[in-house]
Amino acid sequence: MASLSVPPVLTSPRQDAAALHKAFKGFGCDSTTVINILAHRNATQRALIMQEYRAIYHQDLYHRLSTELTGNHKAMLLWILDPAGRDATILNQALNSDIPDLRAATEIVCSRTPSQLQIMKQTYRVRFGCYLEHDITERAYGDHQRLLLAYLGVPRHEGPEVDPSAVTHDARELYKAGEKRLGTDERTFIRIFSERSWAHLASVASAYQHMYARSLEKAVKSETSGNFGFGLLTVLRCAESPAKYFAKVMHKAMKGLGTSDTTLIRVVVTRTEIDMQYIKAEYHKKYKRSLADAIHSETSGNYRTFLLSLVGRDR
Repeated sequence: MASLSVPPVLTSPRQDAAALHKAFKGFGCDSTTVINILAHRNATQRALIMQEYRAIYHQDLYHRLSTELTGNHKAMLLWILDPAGRDATILNQALNSDIPDLRAATEIVCSRTPSQLQIMKQTYRVRFGCYLEHDITERAYGDHQRLLLAYLGVPRHEGPEVDPSAVTHDARELYKAGEKRLGTDERTFIRIFSERSWAHLASVASAYQHMYARSLEKAVKSETSGNFGFGLLTVLRCAESPAKYFAKVMHKAMKGLGTSDTTLIRVVVTRTEIDMQYIKAEYHKKYKRSLADAIHSETSGNYRTFLLSLVGRDR
């Protein structure tokens, strides 16, 4: 369930394009106007604004924003893209920066549905002129690489249907591949985690707990490590509840001294149009504090205004 707030009466995309162009004129960028427009338009409306901006001013709005915005305000560069373009851009930046952010890349891949991944892979190819699988092969390695490539390449069922006998079989296979033996059969973990639907995997986790009196998550933690273990845990946690997973990610990003703005931006801009209301509910349930209040206390200025415009203030 999305959290985006769109005014009941909108100005036209052409009027929005003209207002944005005016905001770019002069010394500095009127980021307040930019936020007031872009942070309150859905994906279709933003696409129309970009189309009108190009038609009127013969310039790409994304490029113009990239020259006008600095620091955390560049979060708006991600926001104006459609969901697949946003994911593709985050992945490209994570994989091809001077210091690759393999955790961010892993999170994007392992928290998306098969249909989302399919569109995102196509967008990546068109936008960056290469296959996502190629960049992953260049940057990741070992079991982590094999997990990501399998998760991207294997079609999975997205429905809620589950075969109880298959669930029991997979729970037994994972136990035999991990806790029952000396050493871990990583290929079995990769096969089951990459080939099964989220509904099936969530049922496997429940069966594992019932059969062996130990959570599958604890088994993964004890049997794997590094980016490979992180990928498996991301798949498992999103299978059980994407909202709980992302609530925990944002809490961790704002916990302690300093805030991981990169993580905060990534989650807010990619989940606002998908399930942010559910994330907010899980955040409040687990941490006894609203997500909006947490963001308000950890950010400032127009950056804070932008994030809260997407997340939505609690009423």
